[in-house]
Amino acid sequence: MSNHEIKDRFRGFLPIVIDVETAGFNQKTDALLEIAASILRMDENGELFIHETLEFLVKPFEGANLEKAALDFTGIDPFDPERPHIEESEALTQIFTKVRKELKSVGCKRAILVGHNAAFDHGFLNAAIERAEIKRNPFHPFSSFDTASLAGLVFGQTVLAKACEAAAIPFNNAEAHSAKYDTEKTAELFCEMVNRLKRLGGWPLVEPEMEESMEAIFNAGK
Repeated sequence: MSNHEIKDRFRGFLPIVIDVETAGFNQKTDALLEIAASILRMDENGELFIHETLEFLVKPFEGANLEKAALDFTGIDPFDPERPHIEESEALTQIFTKVRKELKSVGCKRAILVGHNAAFDHGFLNAAIERAEIKRNPFHPFSSFDTASLAGLVFGQTVLAKACEAAAIPFNNAEAHSAKYDTEKTAELFCEMVNRLKRLGGWPLVEPEMEESMEAIFNAGK
């Protein structure tokens, strides 16, 4: 088994970092306004890095709820005539097309969402998939990597800006709360945590022959 292939690092799953900006907290009723996805790759030394980030400004779906407090918080005006938005179904189609191509390229069987407070992003993604009636979803339907939990474990910080600060990742609060910026900062944080674990000896995984030897030792003691 190669120790420097991303398909071997996450049990055949390809981590894709997702961030959404929305018009509220209810995934069923509130509009999805922005979505971004960072595709990660692994270099010859087994370290993760950001390969590419996709960003889409999304037109609110018909009948969507728009909470004023949420719009004030993000600064997004979904009715700005200069806003180059597209239908959420088209945004998802473009992301999924790119993700499927990457899955095939690196030999992974499925994508797994990485997000900061991942349940929120995953919920809005799944709701948009349901509205668009997309049948071929490349993402695992419920499993995810939550960088808020991981950063709490590694750095003692769960807020994205604070976790980035602890990881020595530059973070500009003035640029935060755009899907692209938050996605890339989340991706940088995830890569740093995975790569730091590797540098500390937490990966490569146990080689098959070593695993067999260990199993023989355990069985001998029974």
